[in-house]
Amino acid sequence: MSEQENDPKPSTSNVPDNTPPQADKPKKKKPAPEKIIPTTPIMDASKKRIHPRFVRGKYQNIRLVTMYGFMAIFLIMPWLRWDGHQALLFNVTEPKFFVFGATFMPQDFYFFAFIFIIAAMTLFMVTVYAGRVWCGYVCPQTIYVHLYQHVEKWVLGERNQRMKFEDEPMSAKKLAKKALIHAIWGVFSVITAMTFIALVVGTDYLFFNGNPLFFMGWSKLTWVFFGIITFVTHMNAGYMREHMCVHMCPYGRFQSVMFDKDTLLVSYDYERGEARGARKKGTHPEGMGDCIDCNMCVQVCPTGIDIRDGLQVDCIQCAACIDACNEIMDKVGYPRGLIRYTTERQLVHKEKTKVIGFRIFAYIFVLTVAIATATWVATTRNPLELEIRHDRKQLNTVGRNGLVENSYVLKIVNKTDEKQTYMVKLEAVDGLEIRSRFKELPLKANEAYSMPVSIFGDPSKIKAGHTPITITIYSVDGKYSQSAEDIFIYEPKK
Repeated sequence: MSEQENDPKPSTSNVPDNTPPQADKPKKKKPAPEKIIPTTPIMDASKKRIHPRFVRGKYQNIRLVTMYGFMAIFLIMPWLRWDGHQALLFNVTEPKFFVFGATFMPQDFYFFAFIFIIAAMTLFMVTVYAGRVWCGYVCPQTIYVHLYQHVEKWVLGERNQRMKFEDEPMSAKKLAKKALIHAIWGVFSVITAMTFIALVVGTDYLFFNGNPLFFMGWSKLTWVFFGIITFVTHMNAGYMREHMCVHMCPYGRFQSVMFDKDTLLVSYDYERGEARGARKKGTHPEGMGDCIDCNMCVQVCPTGIDIRDGLQVDCIQCAACIDACNEIMDKVGYPRGLIRYTTERQLVHKEKTKVIGFRIFAYIFVLTVAIATATWVATTRNPLELEIRHDRKQLNTVGRNGLVENSYVLKIVNKTDEKQTYMVKLEAVDGLEIRSRFKELPLKANEAYSMPVSIFGDPSKIKAGHTPITITIYSVDGKYSQSAEDIFIYEPKK
């Protein structure tokens, strides 16, 4: 049975007739649709596993570089070092995030809100301009599915052999090959899980914990998350595959709302391709389009769609169909571009694409504001934090010596990666002085401490009511300092 016979043919009525043209009744080209209409995917979870043919070409070469480049960055991230420490560590248990020498604590998480806004706006802007380029070129699901399918190719062979293997009855040989495939998948899943966990607990704890068998030094919680991530990776890339993109990924659902007539899409040139049909090499029968109905675009699609049916939610815009079609066009002597990146405005309305539109400008504006704000927050961020809390139980008291006392709690956070020693002082106010339990306060790297202090006031020198005060904490080496304001309360008894 040929590969062409193994491919399911769409049964919808809008698919052009594939019957070869008769000599006496040449087919006429069908008019192009007025607009690209998303087709409804076939919600059939029982359909056979898709075994795409792997094709080479310009876009697939770009995909290989971007996909496995991003995977390499992910695998390297936990091993980057900065000043003797792990450069990227997202400790969610404490919680503390370490990013290239900077420490972010819960009170700093608003900074990550800007990061998420920038990432989301960038994704939306790219989607408006270039469609689902994220899905086809850098999405982790796409990367892992591509890798796991290549494992099947290495073990079983090309597409026809993989399809034949799936239909074979179970035997010892088939079981051995399946076991080998799952073993290789398992290695990739384990590496992925350990990389994720290393970004949370650190490589020192995960691999250099003093135990000859490093994994024997893991906590129960580490083992739980290791098992969950390994299982999810194995299932997503090994079994869910295109179902994740078609049925579960929210991005694939709201992408159609973001598209407009100037969005770059992988599209089939309906007017040029119809009517389809086989023909001898070097010939172009009258009334026939350039599509020879070879079905290569279907065979190479990782989600198993026919791009000739129009824009579909299943399409991840990996451009495999473009490379496959261009290769066929070269063989039959027709111009390339029957399937290509184009826009609805250009393909259907025959108008020039508007590269820059209002929506792009809007996204650029929001991105500029978000990036500028995040930059300002990052550059003005102080590695020393000070917060003053006034004792609300008793606002002020008068001691035996006649001095008015206000009590405060100073919450001091050392956000540096080094041990620091701090001192506290009260900015000069006539009649006020500060007293604390410690003359110097040593704090470890990333340590927080709540220190009680008292401010005493001479009733003969201060005014009744509220007196503004400023407390400053500074490191003894003079590198860091931070100030905070509060009030000194004096309410004389009547």
